[in-house]
Amino acid sequence: MKGTNIGELEELVLLVIGVLYEGAYGVSVLKEIKEQTGREVNISAIHAVMNRLEDKGFLRSEMGGSSNTRGGRRKRNYYLTSSGRATLDQVRSVREKLYNQLSPSASYNLSV
Repeated sequence: MKGTNIGELEELVLLVIGVLYEGAYGVSVLKEIKEQTGREVNISAIHAVMNRLEDKGFLRSEMGGSSNTRGGRRKRNYYLTSSGRATLDQVRSVREKLYNQLSPSASYNLSV
């Protein structure tokens, strides 16, 4: 298994796959990220991230059945693993710990 650190896009993809639960595949993840965050992401980047997260053991995938709407092509469905969920929980814990330590005066007004 590769390293267990994740970046921002990896975190978003893991979260969205967890939200979509059984309906997570490349295009659905792309659409959900756009809908939830307003962020435009390239489908190639989504596929690269999902492959990387699967290599790390945070996702698993399987080929779904073919459909007429997809011209008989099958799609790869992704599922959050227990390791992926634990990683999300850890990231959330670290973020909350740091956020809770912010000083009320941590915002600076730097006028030029």
